Amino acid sequence: MKYIEYGKEELDYLIKKDKVLGDYIKKTGFIKRELNSDIFTSLISSIISQQVSTKAAKTINERLNNIVIDLTPEKIFELDDSLLQSIGISFRKVSYMKDIAKNFIDKPYIYNNLNNLPDHLIVEELIKLKGVGTWTAEMLLIHSFNRRDVISFLDLGIKRGIMRLYNKDSISKEDWIYFKNLYTPYNTIASIYLWEASK
Repeated sequence: MKYIEYGKEELDYLIKKDKVLGDYIKKTGFIKRELNSDIFTSLISSIISQQVSTKAAKTINERLNNIVIDLTPEKIFELDDSLLQSIGISFRKVSYMKDIAKNFIDKPYIYNNLNNLPDHLIVEELIKLKGVGTWTAEMLLIHSFNRRDVISFLDLGIKRGIMRLYNKDSISKEDWIYFKNLYTPYNTIASIYLWEASK
């Protein structure tokens, strides 16, 4: 199992920049957050997870892994749609998965080289795929590309974490920009602690 990489340097920076988050970091200690550097399997898992509970998504992913060992674009594209639906994947999600698989097969020069791009261009490429929105792309920046300066305004957990730590009733775009600037260049590590604070 791989985890998002960070350590004392990043934590010390955040502790120095923001007393509220810093106190929470000191109280909470080091948090491990899983990293999956396989972009294709991360996308498939993200599609499965849309609009279902965490438990349901986990069950469906396990069923898929039982059907297909070493998930590849070719294997997903060749699977019968009805088989995918039989393990709990909706017709629409099956079409998204097949579209993603076809893009990975047809355009390896794009998807094999995404990690060479800056964050905003990775997002631009990913949201061209059916079923992939900005939030999903930003989550991949964190959990697959291991980018260190990502915080998503669209993420409810991050908003909830900020509201709880700072005793706010809501988070405006201006608030988010303030915190984003405050935590740069380690927004990803701040996000990890905000997710924890949101629980």
